[in-house]
Amino acid sequence: MKLIGSLLILAASSWIGLELSRAYSERIRQLRMMKSALQSLEAEIMYGHTPLHEASRKISDQFQGPIQHLFQLFSNKLIERDITAKKAWVESLQEIWPKTAMKHSELEILRQFGETLGKHDLVQQQKHIQLTLTYLEREEQEAMEKQQTYGKMVKSLGVLSGLLIIIILM
Repeated sequence: MKLIGSLLILAASSWIGLELSRAYSERIRQLRMMKSALQSLEAEIMYGHTPLHEASRKISDQFQGPIQHLFQLFSNKLIERDITAKKAWVESLQEIWPKTAMKHSELEILRQFGETLGKHDLVQQQKHIQLTLTYLEREEQEAMEKQQTYGKMVKSLGVLSGLLIIIILM
């Protein structure tokens, strides 16, 4: 009985460590998807001269998860309501953000990007997209460093804390 309990404790603590480590990897994956989505938005706007709501709908078809939902929601808000692009973007971000693995700093970068949506000509809009991509690249580098630093540590702590609990209970 003690052996089964010990194995369950070890499995649970290891699983918690793996889940915490996965959050670091998921943040990097979502940042990369957001950068790709913004690059697609840039291409649709600059070279396809596609309206913002249609470009957002096309982008939502290309991605999965929270990024897909963000652009889908943004497109729907632009179509269904008489709303500015800025307000639709901010509302979409607020609704989707709890479902992402990204941090507050990325939210602020994307909010600032939303301030410029639909307000400038094509060249200025392209510059704002490039600036946002630069900021997101910096955040991705930081996330990779944190993942390398803390990812293995969190996994190990999960296993070791499970072993500690088992030893204390024995």
